[in-house]
Amino acid sequence: MTSNFDRRLITILAIVFVNMVGAAMILPILPLYALGTFNLPEALITPIISSFFVAQLFAGPVLGRLSDRYGRLPVLIVSQFGTVASFVMIGLANTAWLLLVARVIDGITGGNIIVAQAYMTDVTPREKRTQTLGYIFAIFGLGFIIGPALGGELSARFGPRVPFFIAAGLAGLTLLLTVLFLDESLTPEQKQSNRVYRSTSLAPRQVLRNRALVRILLVTFFGQFGLGIVQSTFALWGNAVIYAGEPEAVVLRSIGLLLATIGLTQFLVQSTLLPRLLKRISEPVLVFSGNLVRIAASALFAVARAPGVAFTGSVLLPLGLGVMMPPLQSMATHTVEDELRGGVLGVYQSVVSLAIIAGTGIGGTLFTISPSAPFWVAAAVGLLAVPPTVAVLRNAPGTGSKEALVRG
Repeated sequence: MTSNFDRRLITILAIVFVNMVGAAMILPILPLYALGTFNLPEALITPIISSFFVAQLFAGPVLGRLSDRYGRLPVLIVSQFGTVASFVMIGLANTAWLLLVARVIDGITGGNIIVAQAYMTDVTPREKRTQTLGYIFAIFGLGFIIGPALGGELSARFGPRVPFFIAAGLAGLTLLLTVLFLDESLTPEQKQSNRVYRSTSLAPRQVLRNRALVRILLVTFFGQFGLGIVQSTFALWGNAVIYAGEPEAVVLRSIGLLLATIGLTQFLVQSTLLPRLLKRISEPVLVFSGNLVRIAASALFAVARAPGVAFTGSVLLPLGLGVMMPPLQSMATHTVEDELRGGVLGVYQSVVSLAIIAGTGIGGTLFTISPSAPFWVAAAVGLLAVPPTVAVLRNAPGTGSKEALVRG
């Protein structure tokens, strides 16, 4: 590839990394911040978390199509500005309503990752999209190595509001990187072609007619529904079960380290393991295998009562995610014409958002029943993803022989 591609690739990955560090910083502290500062019950905390995904559900396809028609760069700039404003509002909040409003604002403008993924597909050949999207997931993991541990430590030392202001500063840095170093990935001719392109709409009716895409979206929904349950209750579960009775500072640091373990594993899987697996194993088989590992991880969290078991689950969960998600996204972009790459990624992200909305929406209620209930339900929902995963596997091109599943 050209040096221009290399520069753009490095820049977009740097933007994603800094943004993910800022976002990951708040994961171990936002639920406990809402619990301790605003005295909210657990059943109301998870809907505040899910409000981001409710807003993104409706905004995702619009942002994706806007980036197709008018360019990735302006949408990326606007979305990052919304993230900065959201973190500042959370840090200044004196009522739970401001937490809700801030999350909604971030969700509405939260096209950062959607547009970054579309940008990556713009500058990557079709046959290398899974590996390139894997780079973004690797950067997710790298951000999660640093972010949660840093957020937990800052909150323990300086109070729960400080990490949100630092996260806002990091998001502001990504905005500056975008303005100074990133070029538009679509040519004027491509943007004009995308504006007039009408042969395949991404309206719900047309999405439903695309059977290959529907299968992929079903697998995505069930998998992300379980993930939404887990991530919305993880800090509450750590506080109530794994580190029950420990001082608050210990709880914050320890949960941050567990989340950092998830990030480190995801980074290693995406940067080292996935590229090697892609040389030998087909994408549908990777999706099937990754889902089974995620089911096992959820069940392990459900029975965990000690940090060692929780640590093992924190390795298995991102292992399953890392093997499963980049192939799913890549296969989604292959189900539509190139003019609709941003649009299909927007639809994909909306399905992710819808699933996480549902998962986080019931996570708090499940937690009030039993701290282990969210993880048992997440494992059961993972089982629901098995039939559509098998359908994806059976209908993949060339799956009539073993050689089609294992290459080389």
